[in-house]
Amino acid sequence: MRWCLCHRTRWTSSALSLLLLSIVGTQMSVVVVVEAIVCSLWGTPGNDSFSQEGDVIIGGLFNLHFIPSAVDRSFTKLPQYEPCTGLDLEPLKYMYAMTFAVEEINRNTTLLPGVKLGYHIFDCCGRYPWTLKAAMSMVGGDTHSCSSSLFSTVNGEPGETARDKSFALVIGTSSSTTSMMLSRILGPLSVPVISYLASCPCLSDRRQFPNFVRTIPSDIYQVRAMAQLAVRFQWTWIGAVLENSDYGHLAIQAFQQEIEGKGVCLEFIENLRRETTLSDAKRAAVTIQGSTAKVILIICWYTDVKNLFLELAKRNVTDRQFLASEAWSTSDDLLQDAAISKVASGVLGVAIRSSTIPGFESYLRSLHPNRRPNDKFLREFWETEFGCSPETPGSYESRFSSHFSASLKTRSDPQSPLCSGTESLEEVQHPFTDTSQLRVSYNVYLAVYAAAHALHSLLSCPNSDNHRNNFSTCSSPKNIKPIELLQHLNNVKITTPQGEMFHFQGADIPAKYDLVNWQNTPEGTLRLVLVGRVDGFDIHLNESVIQWNTGSSQVPVSVCSESCPPGTRMVNRKGEPVCCFDCIQCAEGEISNKTDSLHCDRCPLEFWPNVEQTACVPRQLDFLSFNETLGITLTTAAVSGATVTTAVFVVFLCYRQTPVVRANNSELSFLLLVSLKLCFLCSLVFIGRPSVWSCRFQQAAFGISFVLCVSCILVKTIVVLAVFRSARPGAEALMKWFGPGQQRGSICIFTCIQIVICAVWLSLSPPVPQHNLGFHGSKVTLECATASMLGFSLVLGYIGLLACTCLILAFLARKLPDNFNEAKLITFSMLIFCAVWVAFVPAYISSPGKYVVAVEVFAILASSYGLLFCIFAPKCFIILLSPEKNTKKHLMVR
Repeated sequence: MRWCLCHRTRWTSSALSLLLLSIVGTQMSVVVVVEAIVCSLWGTPGNDSFSQEGDVIIGGLFNLHFIPSAVDRSFTKLPQYEPCTGLDLEPLKYMYAMTFAVEEINRNTTLLPGVKLGYHIFDCCGRYPWTLKAAMSMVGGDTHSCSSSLFSTVNGEPGETARDKSFALVIGTSSSTTSMMLSRILGPLSVPVISYLASCPCLSDRRQFPNFVRTIPSDIYQVRAMAQLAVRFQWTWIGAVLENSDYGHLAIQAFQQEIEGKGVCLEFIENLRRETTLSDAKRAAVTIQGSTAKVILIICWYTDVKNLFLELAKRNVTDRQFLASEAWSTSDDLLQDAAISKVASGVLGVAIRSSTIPGFESYLRSLHPNRRPNDKFLREFWETEFGCSPETPGSYESRFSSHFSASLKTRSDPQSPLCSGTESLEEVQHPFTDTSQLRVSYNVYLAVYAAAHALHSLLSCPNSDNHRNNFSTCSSPKNIKPIELLQHLNNVKITTPQGEMFHFQGADIPAKYDLVNWQNTPEGTLRLVLVGRVDGFDIHLNESVIQWNTGSSQVPVSVCSESCPPGTRMVNRKGEPVCCFDCIQCAEGEISNKTDSLHCDRCPLEFWPNVEQTACVPRQLDFLSFNETLGITLTTAAVSGATVTTAVFVVFLCYRQTPVVRANNSELSFLLLVSLKLCFLCSLVFIGRPSVWSCRFQQAAFGISFVLCVSCILVKTIVVLAVFRSARPGAEALMKWFGPGQQRGSICIFTCIQIVICAVWLSLSPPVPQHNLGFHGSKVTLECATASMLGFSLVLGYIGLLACTCLILAFLARKLPDNFNEAKLITFSMLIFCAVWVAFVPAYISSPGKYVVAVEVFAILASSYGLLFCIFAPKCFIILLSPEKNTKKHLMVR
């Protein structure tokens, strides 16, 4: 036991149960020994207390002082816990809410008639040993402190003190940890424990804490509300400061579970210990100052928060938005402190729902030490607020033990003058007398009424005709069985004097909270503004009335990384929390249509992302149009070629009798010019929106026009060779096979072969208009799909065959002796023709979309221009610019 007490009394439940069994056993001498040992180890003075006699006594445990004294941990002597200092006005108001409720019930003629309630209130100072000592004092039947005489024993039998005094139940404590310890201590005896502020979710477990109920909701509701606020306002990067207790640790665990998978992360978690609160507050303030999180969650008691805010004020850290738990979100001590107003401005908190207690303000204002001489807490409050020591009756000192005198002198200022007696709370504006928004005090008030109704139900005799009642006899105030009282307490369903329906759901009550906001006032302090409420797991919030830490209605931003806009995706940074990420643009053909998307989605084939890559839109229909630059350029080139060809035709027609025209087979020249014009014009069929007939006609027109053109050149080449060969001796008959009729017949035969190929191709598997989705772009190409590559290959192959034959023959005739050898011109023209179409094949295969058509049109125009200029340009030059050379004599010169 000694080791455990020196280490914050971390007892196991089994050890405590054994201790209690020894306490409540028949051998009361064992109890005296155990109590004596415990009191010795805990030291004196013990818990300060305040009591009122009654038929049934209700125990009350409050942390009325908040500054614990240092504990000697030298391990050379037993630890001594000296009295705490720093009277806490909030718990003091809770205590008087209990006394007010008891007095109000005692005046009620319908509730507990003939039974007077009493109370015994202990100051636990937030220390676990003092809480446990008070609990054992109650169980042992002691109505005084541990240092008093607990029992009057004669031959091991309890004296009158133990027999007459009965603690029906205990109201307390404010700490979840001490409430768990208290419930485990009193659990084997089924003594009910009603807490007004212990909110740990673990206390809802009825198997572990069957004798525990509370008038405050479980923390799971407020934690979920705070998590919902973080998600609602998109606070993804949060810091946390916790009270180093079960209240803080279990609350942050629940918070982390609530935000899991919702994109919210904790940058840091700092703990504040009550024993080292100042140094811990400095450390936490430094962490907050250096953090990038702009929203800080604080789950602490308000005295710890005040130390933290004072440290932040020293460092001028005023750009943080604080999210408050119910433990400090409504603290008047913080709201009225101008030193921290800049730091705490804009606090958004979850608060215990507020209510009113009629008559409670008048009760508080009527308090006076002269009318309550044994209320040492009121005396201390009086000295603190009025700076004087209240006068007490002469018999006062003689009625109280030396323990009380020592404790009183310890906390009182020996230099304080006596009060004049005119001091009063009637006209004083003080947070202590402010009952406009009662929260925890109302929880205490509800706890007392729940206890009173449970006692009323237990002490009421059952009706004679009601055989279903579990109790066959009436209980008396001096014979209350704790387990029976606990059963009645669990079934309490009452209506308070304020008309509120109240009942327990297991250990809990229905969850209701207020959402509050701290807003600036002209006086430099802060005021509490109700901005919403929490009903169970539902939040109702009026965002328009919230004033944030910036003083505006603009919601603060607290993120590790800025949100990824639509069109991008999140990529987590290696080794960092999921809230820290980079934004990567979606790949081509992919979109993301929401903020902070984890991945991008690929658009269907018929669709393509818009410019922002936030939506899939139908692909724009694309084809080589007459209206676009490329189409206009090609159209202009085709029309220009046809125009030039026509001009050359006119020149040749006008000068058809001249030697240059006649020497080069004028009939074939005119036919060649006609075919070249057709070649230029057929390219226009490829431009424009493809249709069923245009797809068929363009390939046929292209194939036939070029075969006609190349056939003319081939026949001209053959004629040139035949003419020069016929000039040799014995070769006169050669020209008979290449007369005008044979020339025209050859051209017709060559052309008809191409016509047959085209007819078969277009009849069996013609090109058809089709959407080309293979090109991943914002446009879908409407093109003439070549269903049969064999037909297209035969058309091109036949043209190539004629061209290659022509090239070979022209090359053989290039050195024929003539002043104007047309074979040279044909050779150059066919070299260009073949080069264009050889280059056409890879370009055609690799070109995307409509550029396939553009490549084919370019090849048609390039080869047509090559033939036109190489064959006819020199002749036109002589005809128009060098007419002196256009003579038979000049042409015959070798």
